Amino acid sequence: MTNPYVPVLILMGVAAVLALGGVGASVLIGPRRYNRAKLDAYECGIEPTPHADGGGRLPVKYYLVAMTFIVFDIEVVFLYPWAVDFTVLAGFGLAAMLVFLALITVPFVYEWRRGGFDWV
Repeated sequence: MTNPYVPVLILMGVAAVLALGGVGASVLIGPRRYNRAKLDAYECGIEPTPHADGGGRLPVKYYLVAMTFIVFDIEVVFLYPWAVDFTVLAGFGLAAMLVFLALITVPFVYEWRRGGFDWV
């Protein structure tokens, strides 16, 4: 009888060979045409300034989008395991998920009121 971890180790070895092989192939056969634009630091398409006037305030919209991603990403992370073990968790799981969904609506309503979902 063989060890049950052998297929897992083989899969990890194949994955490592593919990952390292892809990086190595890109180094060997990739283009090497460097110019000034490629060697400059990327600044999101905006020319960097030495010092921003007025303190360099960032728009709130950026933080609202980031908060939207975090809130709904966390919601999905908690909903998947609950959906998988729904029959095992029964009433307690349903009550816990309803409390979680009630709590998650607070940032949702806050963002809705702040205009975080208006993409214009």
